[in-house]
Amino acid sequence: MTDPHEINPRKAVELGMDRPISRRDFLDGVAAAAMLATMGSASGRAGDAATGSGVVTAEDLKIHPGTSRPSTLTGLRGDTPAALGVPHALRDHRFWPYAGTPEPTGEHYDLVVVGAGISGVSAAYKWLERDPRARILILDNHDDVGGHAQSNEFSPKGGSGPLIGHGGSASIEAPSVWTAEGKELLGRLGVRVQRFERYFDRALYPGLGMHGGVFCDRESFPREKLVVLAPGRAAPEWIAELPVAGRARKDLLMLYGNPPDWFPGLSAEEKQARLAKLTYAGFLKDVCKVHPDVLRYVATMPSDTWGYGSDAFGAIDAWGSAGDHDYPGFQGLGLDRSRPSRYNSPTMIKRWEADDPDVYHFPGGNQALVRMMLGRMIPGFATATGMEEITTARFDHGRLDRPGGRVRVRLSSPVVSVANEGDLRTATGATVGYFDGDRVRTVQAGNVIMACWNRLIPDLVDRLPHEQESALREAVKVPMLHATVQIRDWRAWKELGINRARFTGAYWCVAELDRPVSLGSYGCPKNPEEPIIVHMTAAPAVAGMSPAEGSILGRRRLLATPYSHLEHGIRDQLDRLLHPGGFDPRRDIEAITVNRWSYGLAPEYATPWNLGFYPDGPFPAAVARRRIGRIAIANSDSVPAPSADAAITAAYRAVRELQT
Repeated sequence: MTDPHEINPRKAVELGMDRPISRRDFLDGVAAAAMLATMGSASGRAGDAATGSGVVTAEDLKIHPGTSRPSTLTGLRGDTPAALGVPHALRDHRFWPYAGTPEPTGEHYDLVVVGAGISGVSAAYKWLERDPRARILILDNHDDVGGHAQSNEFSPKGGSGPLIGHGGSASIEAPSVWTAEGKELLGRLGVRVQRFERYFDRALYPGLGMHGGVFCDRESFPREKLVVLAPGRAAPEWIAELPVAGRARKDLLMLYGNPPDWFPGLSAEEKQARLAKLTYAGFLKDVCKVHPDVLRYVATMPSDTWGYGSDAFGAIDAWGSAGDHDYPGFQGLGLDRSRPSRYNSPTMIKRWEADDPDVYHFPGGNQALVRMMLGRMIPGFATATGMEEITTARFDHGRLDRPGGRVRVRLSSPVVSVANEGDLRTATGATVGYFDGDRVRTVQAGNVIMACWNRLIPDLVDRLPHEQESALREAVKVPMLHATVQIRDWRAWKELGINRARFTGAYWCVAELDRPVSLGSYGCPKNPEEPIIVHMTAAPAVAGMSPAEGSILGRRRLLATPYSHLEHGIRDQLDRLLHPGGFDPRRDIEAITVNRWSYGLAPEYATPWNLGFYPDGPFPAAVARRRIGRIAIANSDSVPAPSADAAITAAYRAVRELQT
């Protein structure tokens, strides 16, 4: 499938785009073309990006000074039409013919960073460590800092305080095997990950008789059924409850019980090579010959982690992820699980021996790290920057871009051009253009770090070598949706005995209660009578395709999906899941925030899709991240790995390239 990113917008002028159109028409249409009308709701407005008419205007692209705490906004957040309007206009060669002549601001910076996510802010933080007198500007197309690391905050009427949850990058995963750069940054920020083991109440939900479960939904099976997967519950017992065909039940009992050696006579290396050529669904269907109901049951097992289903998830990574309830069928192969296969994905190999508990979690997710860094670089932005205080600190977004500040962050300011001054080998600086909602403005930079999406960089940077441009465009991000839902209590969850449920085929693939973290003055809800946050995840990548192809088509469909449809799905699925426990969505849902990450997870190299170069190389990311004059490339795409420490490592590498 062809992605529209493959069209270079700089060819627009050569295409004779001279039809009559006013500049104001263009500016008003930039974001409106990003998606269909985005509608508000009774439970939460669709953010500043959606007007009552459903049309996004140029005014929506500006910073709104009254929004001092964007995390409190409800409705549609993340990649809103306002955030995507200019990048999509650049991609579709609709921007430059109507943007007007860039106007210099007269500003000069030692470093300009494109992107205020974890990678971009880490780059600025590291640069300032090496050069404390440097002047730095960070530009971003969103209206809040953090990139995909966002927080959502609610103020329930019946609660003792705010409810704060993550809206994207959630946790410090497996910190024992974080990169050296990631560990260094945590140390500099004073984040002592071991403390989370005290702050995270692992006994709360199990102590109330609440566990994970699977909701066999009507999208997959003739009747709906919630099956609770309590620890120690024997497979025959819970498999008997599944609404599957008799043959499928026998197949599941075999897969979870005593599967045969599917590849007799092959060596361990040959078996792994065979698995590397299969998806997990392909393994079950073509090798194990299971009933179609088995495929329906396992379809969403990888979705909330990888962003796509079992029909795209590699069988070798399914083998590496197999547990008590996930990815059955591999036990009879006799493979050594003490070490990974060379065909496993890089992140899986890295974390193979890590035994960290899943507790290293700020209530608001990894935006806490970004806020801690900015609070130390920009006086007055945060009232506190310590690990225990950051969750409930107050933030003054008006301080981010104050004239005279050594470090400035300019939000709602999508970058539209980055050009070296002079020959790439001898360039002494660069000119960076951004759109302020009315016009293109330019600043001068001694150095530039691109901490944005890889596929956007060819739309911004001139004179890229063809090989590098092609490699940059290969990084197809996986779309993800993270919804946070404030509910008035969680009695229905306790009644049903669950704190998390995987849906087998519905749009939202996971619903779970907020993680029980009490940090500093923030206390998590511990009584089912209290309000709480529910997190829901959806993986819009289309099934039946490779991760890249499914992500491209899924992103197009997502951008054309109104907020009202997303909200309806949330209400419908929570009703179907929790109604037997007494849940009423009209009464119990009090607010909804949908964090739409159309360009979400960095693409991980994985089999069978990348067997053309993985695991032996050479890797496209190594070509894509090459320095271009005074321009270096950070971001998690450049690693590539969808993790916070990968983003930090990329940032440190970019700083070294420019400062060495």
